[in-house]
Amino acid sequence: MNEQSNIPALPVIAIVGATGVVGAELIASLASRNFPLSRLRLFASARSAGQTRAFRGEDILIEEISEDAFAGIDIVFFAAGASLSRKYAPLAIAAGARVIDNSSAFRTDPAIPLVVPEANGDTLDAGASLIANPNCVAAIAAVALAPLHRAWSIRRLSYVTYQSASGGGAAMMEELRAGTQAALNNGAFSPTELPHPYAFNLFSHNADIDPNTGYNGEELKVIAETRRILDLPQLPIGVTCVRVPVVRAHSLALSIRFEDHVTPDQVRTCLSDAPGLRIVDDRAANHFPMPSESTGVEDVLVGRIRTDLGDPSGRTIALFLSGDQLLKGAALNAVQIAEHLHTNAPH
Repeated sequence: MNEQSNIPALPVIAIVGATGVVGAELIASLASRNFPLSRLRLFASARSAGQTRAFRGEDILIEEISEDAFAGIDIVFFAAGASLSRKYAPLAIAAGARVIDNSSAFRTDPAIPLVVPEANGDTLDAGASLIANPNCVAAIAAVALAPLHRAWSIRRLSYVTYQSASGGGAAMMEELRAGTQAALNNGAFSPTELPHPYAFNLFSHNADIDPNTGYNGEELKVIAETRRILDLPQLPIGVTCVRVPVVRAHSLALSIRFEDHVTPDQVRTCLSDAPGLRIVDDRAANHFPMPSESTGVEDVLVGRIRTDLGDPSGRTIALFLSGDQLLKGAALNAVQIAEHLHTNAPH
C-alpha cells in the first residue's frame, strides 16, 4: 500500500460498522482516551442509517456506507467484517485515509503490519496506509509474550483459551443471556448462533475444523498471528480454543518454554514492569485473573505465574491471562494503533 499524506493535528476519524459491539467500543475508547480529533463520522448499513450515537456530549448521525464516503477522512476504523473491509478499505486508502482494520481480511498479508502496540509498535511506520488489528486471543496474549520473549527468548508455546460470547458479537452475547435464562427457568431453548447449547456448557470453538490438522480456524489464526506479532515464523505453538459461557472477556492458560532457565519471580518482575499488564497473583487468597474483573478494563490481567512441573529442565513457565475481548482484543488495540500513527506522524 502506498504511503499516505500527513495526519493533521486534529484529524477527521471515521468508524465503519459503528452500530456493532466493536464499533460501540471504538466510540467509547476514543472518548475515554481523549483522542484528538476534529470530527467523528459513523458509518453502517442502510438499515442503521439515521440513528445516532453519543460522543463527547453530541449525537453523531449514522451514515450509510458508500463507495464515495471517505473524502476528507484521515483515519478509518473498520469493524464490519472481512468482506466489507476488502471492498471499502482500498477505497478509503485511495481517498487519502489511513485504515485500521479489525477484521481478518488482511492479517495474513506479510506486506501489511499486524500490530499490538505494546509488542511490536516500534515496527509500525507512521506512513503505513493499512494496519491490521490482530485476532483477539493473539492480541491479548502478545501483551505478555512480547516482554517475556525480549527477556529470555521463547522457544515453544502452548495455549488453552476460554473464549467469551463477545467474540461472536451481539447476537452470540444475547444467545448466551437468553439460553441461560431459559435454563434457569427449566424452559426449552434452541440455539441459532452456535451449534451447541451455550448456557452452563463449554465446547470447542465453533470455527470450522481443518480436516488435515484437526485444528479449527480460530486455532490456526492464533498460531499464525502470534508468530507474526512476535516475529518468530517457526515458533512451535499448540492451541486449543474453547467457548465458555462468559458474556465478555477472554481468558488464556499459557505454557511458555524459554531458551534458558527462568524463575517465577523473574517473570513476575518482568511483567510488573511491562505496559498494558496488571499482576493479579495472590496465592494465599487463591485470587488470580478472572473475566469478571477484566471486563471493561484496559489492562490485561496476568497471574498464576509458576514453574511448569511438566518440564524438569526449569525452562517452562505457566501463567494465566484474562483480557477484555472488546477492548484489548479489538477496539482499544485499534485506538492505540491510531494513537501511535498520530503521535509519530508529522503534522
